[in-house]
Amino acid sequence: MRAILSQADLDDALDKFGNKASTSWSDEEKRRDRKALSQIHLHLSNNILQEVLQEKTAAALWLKLESICMSKDLTSKMHLKMKLFLHKLQEGGSVPNHLTVFKEIVSDLQAMEVKYEDEDLGLILLCSLPSSFANFRDTILYSRDTLTLNDVCEALQAKEKMKQMVSSDGSASNGEALAARGRTEKKSNNTSRGKSSNGHHGRSKSRGRGNKICYYCKKDNHVIADCYKLKNKEKRTGTYREKNKSNDDGKASLLLRFDNYDGDTLVAFAGCANNGDEWILDSGASFHICINRDWFITYDSVKSGGSVRMGDDRPCQIVGIGSVQIKMYDGIVRTLTDVRHIPDMTKNLISLSTLVGKGYKYSGGGGVLNVSKGSLIVMKADLKSANLYRLRGTTITGDAAVISKSLSDSDATNLWHMRLGHMSEHGMEVLSKRGLLDGLSISKLKFCEHCVFGKHKRVMFKTSTHTSKGILDYVHSDLWGPSRKSSHGGSRYMLTIIDDYSRKVWPYFLKYKSDAFSAFKQWKVMVENQTERKVKVLRTDNRMEFCSDEFNDYCKSEGIVRHYTVPGTPQQNGVAERMNRTIISRAHCMLSNAGLNRRFWAEAAFTACYLINRSPCIAIDKKTPIEVWFGSPADYSQLRVFGCTAYAHVDNGKLEPRAVKCIFLGYQTGVKGYKLWNPQTQKVVLSINVIFNETAMLSDNLSSDAPVERQQKTSVQVEHFIDVDNTPENDTVAVQDAQIPDNSPIVDDSSSVEHSSPVVQPPQHSVAASRGIRARKPVRRLIEEYNIAYALSVAEEIEGNTEPSNYSEAITSADCNNWMTAMQDEMESLEKNGTWDLVKLPIDKKPVRCKWIFKRKEGISPSEPARYKARLVAKGYSQILGIDFNDVFSPVVKHSSIRMLLSIVAIHDYELEQLDVKTAFLHGELDENIYMDQPEGFVVPGKKNLVCKLKKSLYGLKQSPRQWYKKFDSFMLSNGFKRSDYDSYVYLKTVNGSAIYLLLYVDDMLIAAKEKSEIAKLKAQLNKEFEMKDLDLCPQSDDDIEYMSRVPYSSAVGSLMYAMVCSRPDLSHALSVVSRYMANPGKEHWRAVQWIFRYLRGTSSACLQFGKSRDGLVGYVDSDHAGDLDKRRSLTGYVFIVGGCAVSWKACLQATVALSTTEAEYMAISEACKEAIWLRGLYSELCGINCSRVTIHCESQSAIYLTKNQMFHERTKHIDVRYHFIRGVIAEGGIKVRKISTHDNPADMMTKHVPTSVLKLSWY
Repeated sequence: MRAILSQADLDDALDKFGNKASTSWSDEEKRRDRKALSQIHLHLSNNILQEVLQEKTAAALWLKLESICMSKDLTSKMHLKMKLFLHKLQEGGSVPNHLTVFKEIVSDLQAMEVKYEDEDLGLILLCSLPSSFANFRDTILYSRDTLTLNDVCEALQAKEKMKQMVSSDGSASNGEALAARGRTEKKSNNTSRGKSSNGHHGRSKSRGRGNKICYYCKKDNHVIADCYKLKNKEKRTGTYREKNKSNDDGKASLLLRFDNYDGDTLVAFAGCANNGDEWILDSGASFHICINRDWFITYDSVKSGGSVRMGDDRPCQIVGIGSVQIKMYDGIVRTLTDVRHIPDMTKNLISLSTLVGKGYKYSGGGGVLNVSKGSLIVMKADLKSANLYRLRGTTITGDAAVISKSLSDSDATNLWHMRLGHMSEHGMEVLSKRGLLDGLSISKLKFCEHCVFGKHKRVMFKTSTHTSKGILDYVHSDLWGPSRKSSHGGSRYMLTIIDDYSRKVWPYFLKYKSDAFSAFKQWKVMVENQTERKVKVLRTDNRMEFCSDEFNDYCKSEGIVRHYTVPGTPQQNGVAERMNRTIISRAHCMLSNAGLNRRFWAEAAFTACYLINRSPCIAIDKKTPIEVWFGSPADYSQLRVFGCTAYAHVDNGKLEPRAVKCIFLGYQTGVKGYKLWNPQTQKVVLSINVIFNETAMLSDNLSSDAPVERQQKTSVQVEHFIDVDNTPENDTVAVQDAQIPDNSPIVDDSSSVEHSSPVVQPPQHSVAASRGIRARKPVRRLIEEYNIAYALSVAEEIEGNTEPSNYSEAITSADCNNWMTAMQDEMESLEKNGTWDLVKLPIDKKPVRCKWIFKRKEGISPSEPARYKARLVAKGYSQILGIDFNDVFSPVVKHSSIRMLLSIVAIHDYELEQLDVKTAFLHGELDENIYMDQPEGFVVPGKKNLVCKLKKSLYGLKQSPRQWYKKFDSFMLSNGFKRSDYDSYVYLKTVNGSAIYLLLYVDDMLIAAKEKSEIAKLKAQLNKEFEMKDLDLCPQSDDDIEYMSRVPYSSAVGSLMYAMVCSRPDLSHALSVVSRYMANPGKEHWRAVQWIFRYLRGTSSACLQFGKSRDGLVGYVDSDHAGDLDKRRSLTGYVFIVGGCAVSWKACLQATVALSTTEAEYMAISEACKEAIWLRGLYSELCGINCSRVTIHCESQSAIYLTKNQMFHERTKHIDVRYHFIRGVIAEGGIKVRKISTHDNPADMMTKHVPTSVLKLSWY
């Protein structure tokens, strides 16, 4: 604008004609000012013009425009700086336009007096370029020591010009082989980094395309096509050809440009045949290129993957990206990832720059190029004609027949981990390096929950040495069992026999321990017949099944030397003990991974042995037992994931299905087929015509969606799964495979998975001695009786836990019909309630998954049958806050409110009933749009692609409790009930002068009223709106004693805490002490917790006794000065009683250290006063009377005087102000503090140990 005014010779008007006052302007100056003002008006937009019309002179108008458009406040500066940093060049965007906008922003910043260093602006401009300019960025940064904005702009402009020149040039002249990075101009050097063919590091700088270099003789001013030295050599060898006769005459057979990589990478190959079976190592390529689709082992098609242009400007599209495996010069199979599939190319390229970016290095010399990582050479290439390095190696053809979709290295590693029965990562690496796993490149194994469940172990012992010289020279054997339930074949034991030299294992499944001898004789005849060698030494433990006279006589007659272990030292038979543990660990992993019922433990154990014999072992130099036994490696191509879905071929009618859905149970000895389980017929099937679906299990395993309930349940099973002795860890990397003769019991055995006898360690019963009295030892008979009772209790709990943990276990269990009926009932209930509609899943939504939860409830009497319940729950942990839900809470009434109502019921002789809402959470209506997968086993035929759009809440959703409470609250308020101001989950209503109360605890309710008819009327209203279940009143036991062997400290204290909060105030002091050491408890703390459990067992009949006393609300408070010996803080304890029974209590440490007993009691009274105020309001609201004063009893007369004394002095001025509010409350008359004797104070037990007489007060 200033330029326009200058052209019209009006710019001096902006300076007020020499800064003169407007009153002193001449007529000519006024005319010129009006003209300048009009010129500015004509060039303004309407929005700006409306804001400056009031300005009368050009100078004032100019200042106004500067204040609007060139404001120098912080907001304007921040806006421009953000605009500068967020200004980015998009892929394929215009570079000139990008530079223009960038310079405009910089100019505006300079006008606002915001200054940047020139180097900073150059770096900001480089950062604004897309990823395709990476090579350009590297060239700029590494080619100079200093940088300016002008340097970057000139380089970008030169690059654009060169790009236009290359795109307009249809072919490469003279067949010159070119590998370039960057662009060249007179003022910019082109730098290529890396290593040259002679192995020297450095940077080569060329001055442009005019400086020709021959890559054969290394001389200037000519190219390889015109090299006379090369032509003379070809004439002598008879390989010389005239120009333009074929493609081998020096003419470039390939010249390409990578469009998606800023057009700066050119690659040309001269004088080479179009052999598509070899790989070329190229320093100019930006990525790997493969022309053969069949070579890819993983493959993802792409629609817009970019293109590569040939020398004739013909584009070659990138149609896919995947991985290719190459068997290198040393026989090791290595995988190239992110390989572009370009069918129209004529060469397969390996990008050296990509390898360098991944930490590899390359160097050359003597016509050989070596690519290395660390000290290991991974690739070698030989220099051929046209200066091309051709890779030594062959490509392994990809095979996607087994996997239905492409898998990453991590997923493929996880799949083979499951196929190999959860083999260790080290063992898989050994097989992978030998090329036995389809060329798989083993990556880091992800966390495997099933390995934790199955392999979690104690501290390892020292490994044993491997000294045997041949097979059958030394044999180990051990017996595992008994299992708690017999298998289908009646087996309860597993006999394992291990050859020390090969570490090969044979399992035999037995009904009785005495069958071990006959099984050993069977095995001995079989192996000696196969190997023509004799068993020389047998090592076992000294149990009777191995030490019978019959067994010993047989070994003597056969010349077998016996080695026994010392009694109580199973470590001496470590090979067999460790093998048993490994077998069971793997079996448990596979069962957990497959979600199968425990009755398939025999199949899982046999499959584990089969895989153990195919797993590397350190003791035999990382070979496999099969390889040592037979002399050749095993075949892994037929391995499948245990428990995966299998479809076996059947010959049915013409219109019947041609396959039946089964579960894969492992491999069958002596049969070339697979062992399958048919859930419909409940029978084992052998078939060779099988199609497997392993990827479904892989996706389930990767989702890690096991709920907390199942994890806790499984951890208990692991604890009692096998008899874990302190056995030494032998040197087996993973477990090994079992070859069993055809007459082995495993052929007819489909036994259920079961645990061995648990090793139960009951709590120690050390009786604490009183001070000055000698400790008495407990009677041995009582200890033994207690141990037996404890063991039976734990065994009964484990034995009775037969509930399936998922849908697969339910339909394969013995009670499958009952579970199916329960699931059908649940689905009918959901359909009746209109819980969801089937719709298509929106593109931007992710469905919530769901699962079945099963519960078996025993009848109250032996004649009453058990009830089977199945509930469909959503996996709400996958919900996202703010998208799938906003608020989370559960309607839980306070325990103090429950006890207060019980006191009122006892005092006024009210009727009390309890109700339960069936499927309470299903009544809530959702505010958010939530989509869920269709329930497993109930997918609607023909609508598999649809999902459930939830209309009402479902169990498992995070907002379900909230939505249920909103529904219930609106119903209660609409029926005339009032929500309590002190507890939102207490409702009360007055009918004809009589009160009716309702307390809500999630989906349970307590209803109290004077007349039973009022309760019946309310129940009818609730039944009409919700489906209710009337719970008859019956005695409830609060005995929460758990036998705590090997149970975490926090779990034990937590279970005690629930009993204390609900109905056991006598536990308050003890729990306040033991809960201080939750983070790092010691043995003494654990003994204290055990004492609390013993006390609970002896006082199981103790309970709260609600009476009809009309004493009202009374409180008791006490403190223990410096009761915490660690931090010297005092303890506060109080109890409040209504109708002769405790309704509220608390025991806790004070926040600060009290300097005296009086101060500690004073702070305790303050805490009790706050609780008294809340209880007084709740009591008054529920009873309909005004409770004007609450009496609190205290032992300290000094503290009572202090509450009434309004003065501050030296002994009280340091007490925190918040504790002094008690003085105002007492002055108003709301609280009265009275003196009480220590022996009559119930709160005394909240702060210290007390005798039994205090615990047996009239209110408890």
